[in-house]
Amino acid sequence: MLRRNSFRLPRHPASVGLARRRVRDHLADWGHGPDDPGLSDAVLLVSELATNVVCHGPLLEREFEVAVTALADGSCLIEVSDEGRLEPRLRVVGELEETGRGLHLVENTATAWGVWSRGRHGKTVWALVMAD
Repeated sequence: MLRRNSFRLPRHPASVGLARRRVRDHLADWGHGPDDPGLSDAVLLVSELATNVVCHGPLLEREFEVAVTALADGSCLIEVSDEGRLEPRLRVVGELEETGRGLHLVENTATAWGVWSRGRHGKTVWALVMAD
């Protein structure tokens, strides 16, 4: 069975925590238990992707969209969309730098991740978490 939920949040730091809670709640409602590593990974990924939008998204953008999809095999797809057209990229981060590690975390946690262009409407950054 495929289940999907999407929601919009204000581009504000408090929205990162709200995105985490809503994704966790949706996945729990769909049968993912609190000890499910996939649930923890999905929550971590949505946190990182939402943080990127809040910190690096277009200054005039008021909202961004989060979607969570539970796939039939138990895997989970996280999508975060904004109006920005600039694709996020992994970068080399110095040992003493305090930022810039989010996409490395996504790279190491997700089974796969990438960016879909939405043309003049921006982009969607997605990450897939496989069921264990």
